[in-house]
Amino acid sequence: MKMLSMIVALTAVLATAHVSQAAELDVKINARMPSVTVQTKNGPVEIMRNQDTEATIAPAYAKTSRKCPPFCIQPMQVAPGVTTVGEVELLEFAKAGGKLIDGRTIEWHLEGTIPSAINMPYTQMADRLDEIGCTKASDGKWDCANAEKVLLFCNGPWCGQSPMAIKAMLREGYPADKILYYRGGMQAWHTLGLTVVEGDM
Repeated sequence: MKMLSMIVALTAVLATAHVSQAAELDVKINARMPSVTVQTKNGPVEIMRNQDTEATIAPAYAKTSRKCPPFCIQPMQVAPGVTTVGEVELLEFAKAGGKLIDGRTIEWHLEGTIPSAINMPYTQMADRLDEIGCTKASDGKWDCANAEKVLLFCNGPWCGQSPMAIKAMLREGYPADKILYYRGGMQAWHTLGLTVVEGDM
């Protein structure tokens, strides 16, 4: 019992230290959310903004003009019933344990992604719906009655990878109301100086 009391007391001290450390950040996510901790397969990761007020965007995301197609500006609403979200909504979703899906090809994902995101490239999405709650019937069609709520992103407003993944999901019967779309993607994420981690396979 004494050991349990010590563990509870230590947990409270660590939690208080984390809260006070987050509250001391000069560059917060917003006034009520200094940082967010999400669970990843490698343990918890704290997402915060870069504290260097002289920081600039990563060169891979600084380019303003890319040949269209394929790098065409994406619509705000990728499909009827799919909800487009911003960074704060993404962070709240991830903090609550929601599944983030990086819809980019593996080489982009490995270079850096949002903490806790799993890689499901748009080219594979229609074949991997079993990883997000669908089951394949004997006729080869997907049953998505138990589909998970998921949030997809790619490189930003000029990237069609997650929109193509979403369209493939919808075509296979995934419910639109179970899909969130972060249109800002990695470009907006980098612009805001938010935590990026190496992707994994």
